[in-house]
Amino acid sequence: MMKTSILTALALLTVAAPATAQLLGGGPKQDVKDVWKPAATPKGGTPWKLLESTTEKQRVSAGVIYSKPVFPAAVKALNGKEIKVAGWMMPLDKAAKQKRFVLLAYPPGCPFHFHAMPNQFIEVLAPAGVPLNERDPLVISGTLQLTGQDESGIFYRLVNAKKL
Repeated sequence: MMKTSILTALALLTVAAPATAQLLGGGPKQDVKDVWKPAATPKGGTPWKLLESTTEKQRVSAGVIYSKPVFPAAVKALNGKEIKVAGWMMPLDKAAKQKRFVLLAYPPGCPFHFHAMPNQFIEVLAPAGVPLNERDPLVISGTLQLTGQDESGIFYRLVNAKKL
């Protein structure tokens, strides 16, 4: 029985070897298209690519990493301006209307990608509330505030926000 199992495994490996070699980099090269993209930019909206151009300066103190944003001029020009941006809601409670939540550039909860970087999310403050929506991207408008100078890890805040 043991010989049969080993022989069967060897036979399967022999048949699968070309595909395995290709997967491991030994076969012909194939371009892989990355389908992981930020939410589409709404008409007249701010693209995540622009917000993602903000870099960060890090320091370590007592084993804790602190970071501050380094905003490019194009992002600085948006400070205090009304913008609209699309993204996925990450609620901070289970209320039917969210008055404070995080808007993510990328869909939340994908096990194959890292969590959002500070330049890939916006803290949203919506006084009238936005209906809870954890599935579909939504378009939000509000006044952009550039934050993060306190090393909070939040680079962007949208105030007086509303769902469009």
